[in-house]
Amino acid sequence: MMGQCNSIDEVLTRLEEQQYLADRSLATAIFLCIKLERPLFIEGEPGVGKTAVAQALAKIFDVPLIRLQCYEGIDRESALYEWNYPKQLLTIRMQENSWRSHETMEFSLYQEEFLLRRPLFDALRPRGPAPVLLIDEIDRSDDEFEAFLLEILSEFQITIPELGTIKAQEKPFVVLTSNRTRDVHDALKRRCIYHWLDYPSFERELAIVRMKVPGLDARLAEDIVRYVEGLRQHPFDKRPGLAETLDWAKALEVLLVNQLNAQLIEETIGCLLKDRDDLMMLQSGNSLNLMERILREIEDHDGAST
Repeated sequence: MMGQCNSIDEVLTRLEEQQYLADRSLATAIFLCIKLERPLFIEGEPGVGKTAVAQALAKIFDVPLIRLQCYEGIDRESALYEWNYPKQLLTIRMQENSWRSHETMEFSLYQEEFLLRRPLFDALRPRGPAPVLLIDEIDRSDDEFEAFLLEILSEFQITIPELGTIKAQEKPFVVLTSNRTRDVHDALKRRCIYHWLDYPSFERELAIVRMKVPGLDARLAEDIVRYVEGLRQHPFDKRPGLAETLDWAKALEVLLVNQLNAQLIEETIGCLLKDRDDLMMLQSGNSLNLMERILREIEDHDGAST
């Protein structure tokens, strides 16, 4: 897997083949992770395409994508493995007369067939090729889980008391993402190649919209991207990301429109803003003036381009 992209340009090309338009700095980070066998740590605002990087890489490498979604309170057992106690009890009842000793029973019950495999175990002991392991939103976990993850990423091995040490025969390609809701410890970041994924430039976002929604009117696609860029200048709690731009573009394509107007924006704003406080802020006088100004700027730009 690690040798499938032999240059930064090849990484860019392969990503584009999977409909992911990356800039050269991201492609460089991915290339270095491949060659140095290091995890890739991507931070950025929600909706800028962090998770999609791992999805695209799994397709490029033609390997499974294993996703560990982090959350508050996630622990070692949820991420790694648990013993299948119901299956063990059933086996005890079926075999209780055939076991000669307690040691035989214990040995028979604590084998890999009785493990409930969780994402990290699957990544270390895959049933097929080494996967892409996505550890999504690591900032939602706590310090204890971070320390556990650091141990895993250092050696790519785990110790199960009943089974011994299990080491990955081939390292998975690891992508960690963070929305920066809290700072992730430097010790974990130092283990990785770091990349900050910002909102795309106007040109890149427009290219992505045209790629993902090819039937959209060309002028409307430009106006959509300009309007979303304008919204991002406003201090919303949850500014619209690339994912919201694409949602809005697809919605307007379904509605068979080819020009933005104030009423249409008001009726479809739920594609862009997904927070009640932001919607209430939008309805305030200052925000309405801002929205009208963005629309006027788009109209002026379209008029100058005609």
